[in-house]
Amino acid sequence: MTHAFSNQTVNELLDALASSAPAPGGGAACALAGALGAALVSMVANLTLDKAAAPGPELQDALAQADELRAALVGLMEDDANAYDAVIAAYRLPRSTAAEKKGRREAIQQALRVATLVPLDIAANCARVLALTEPAARLGSRSAVTDAGAAAYLATASARAALLNVDVNLKSIKDEAFVAWAQERAQGLEALLAAAQGAALDAMTRSLAASA
Repeated sequence: MTHAFSNQTVNELLDALASSAPAPGGGAACALAGALGAALVSMVANLTLDKAAAPGPELQDALAQADELRAALVGLMEDDANAYDAVIAAYRLPRSTAAEKKGRREAIQQALRVATLVPLDIAANCARVLALTEPAARLGSRSAVTDAGAAAYLATASARAALLNVDVNLKSIKDEAFVAWAQERAQGLEALLAAAQGAALDAMTRSLAASA
């Protein structure tokens, strides 16, 4: 099944998430929330640059990156739902003969690896969004500093929630080398998130204090 979330209205997407269908689910929701965070970074940058006499390159670069990340995360919404569909399809494969059982096991493992890589990508892209909220809060218009803060919280929550899906899938994967690699990648992202969130919230606090 192919999902086309970018063509849906907000209510259609929410109805799809609320339905009994297994996909879209939490992973797609994480990607959506990350895309919303990226959109807020773009809003802060656009609002600030529109009023700037001499636009700074750092904020212009943040805007370009945020726009790219928003598009990437929308794509990852569909990738996540498709990956979960593939896992379900693999579990439904026939297993009457030894050959069928072997093929089914291999298909399940391959589908689970893909279903792990997608939320890792979601978390990584959300971490990049989070990193952009620091210059948005530091250089952006004071009237929009809380929008940068909202982007930071959305990106942080989305990344950490996506990593939950990684952890769950790894419990069913037999490839020890892949599991070790994915766990190391997830731990690295957790460290990046902690540092980036601290920097973003510090910039937001300073900006709010300066505008008081």
